[in-house]
Amino acid sequence: MGPPLAAGVPRRPMSIVENRKAQHDYFIEERYEAGLALLGWEVKAIRAGRAQLKEGYVIVRNGEVYLIGAHVSPLPAASTHVKPDPTRTRKLLLRGDEIKHLIGKVERAGYTLVPLDLHFSRGHIKLAVGLARGKKQHDKREAEKKKEWQREQQRLLRAKR
Repeated sequence: MGPPLAAGVPRRPMSIVENRKAQHDYFIEERYEAGLALLGWEVKAIRAGRAQLKEGYVIVRNGEVYLIGAHVSPLPAASTHVKPDPTRTRKLLLRGDEIKHLIGKVERAGYTLVPLDLHFSRGHIKLAVGLARGKKQHDKREAEKKKEWQREQQRLLRAKR
């Protein structure tokens, strides 16, 4: 157990892997935390940091939500008796009302679901899923300019000290 926290201070989840490309390509409007239906070798590999979300995406099929294309590299010692599939489809565990809300947004409003990051929450592996709208090329350029300007401001502030 970690050190005691001050009253009212939320505990930050420990990130395993982030999908940095999601912030670049999409406007994230809502975030959801979903559990994952994982196999034993996948849990060991994710705890060892052998996961990638870069190529992954989230779909809704038959009233259920799935993570597709995320890559989990198997550990050589952890998967001796099974044939591991690094990019298998993994079911996401969300509440029914959350799934219905996501289905409505994705099918009617033209949103997409994007995996944002894998993290630990109270010892369990969770996936942050973003309800997002795609950015156009000019939006991406504008965001890049803002980021550059922020860096330049920080440099100038450091130089004054």
